[in-house]
Amino acid sequence: MTTLLFVELTLRETQRRRILWVALLLAFGFLVVFALGFHAIVTEMEKFANLEEAITISGLLLMTGLYAANLLVVLLAVLISVTAVSGEIDSHTVEAIVTKPIHRWQMILGKWLGFTLLMALYILLLAGGLMLIVYLRTGVALANIPTGLALMLLQGCIILSITMLGGTRLSTLANGVLAFMLFGIATLGGWIEQIGALLENETAVNIGILTSLLMPTQALWNRALLLFQPNFATSAYFAGPFAVISQPSDLMVTYALLYAGGFLLLALISFSRRDL
Repeated sequence: MTTLLFVELTLRETQRRRILWVALLLAFGFLVVFALGFHAIVTEMEKFANLEEAITISGLLLMTGLYAANLLVVLLAVLISVTAVSGEIDSHTVEAIVTKPIHRWQMILGKWLGFTLLMALYILLLAGGLMLIVYLRTGVALANIPTGLALMLLQGCIILSITMLGGTRLSTLANGVLAFMLFGIATLGGWIEQIGALLENETAVNIGILTSLLMPTQALWNRALLLFQPNFATSAYFAGPFAVISQPSDLMVTYALLYAGGFLLLALISFSRRDL
């Protein structure tokens, strides 16, 4: 029950700080811009392109929108959680909380669950909205939507676990830099892996695999792409920068689950043992 109380307090805190309302407002703006741009492009495309070309271009535009949405989800995960622990330690707010008859780990777990719930709703709004716009305008529908969205959420959970752990030992600024840099390294490594697979360069592929072990976010995104459009995403000619030539395995998804859970466990232990 105490953990659920912290979930509720976390949700209320995001409303009080207006993070939730700003994120929702910008999400609607993002969807409006995409809808207008997509409609204009498809209208022009219908004058010249055949059905197969129209479906291909619609798929590429949708992948572009989903990629942008995925980046926004990661950005939101960092911004809402980077001060969740370190901010309360610096302001000494946490001292009033830990003096009550509760376990410290319940605070961390409650915040993590609250942020995860927010991200799930944000993903449904952004990614679901993009898919709905494309489907209503062109009839193009993606496959394996629940699983693909779950992988996008898992990316956010990994970010949350890292920032929650970092918040127990690092300053807010250092914690944010750590999360963004790890995500940047994973993204770069993922691109290197795909280009290496296209050129059949084993060294480049291995570099990408190693960065995925360091931070598996890009591997999860590539896996989601494969699930959403399995035939489209494997073609470098059609998918372009979103092509997935080197395909993440089920084992990598399992590793990502363990990764998120492991860092969360470390955050619970680290905060429980920290001197306040």
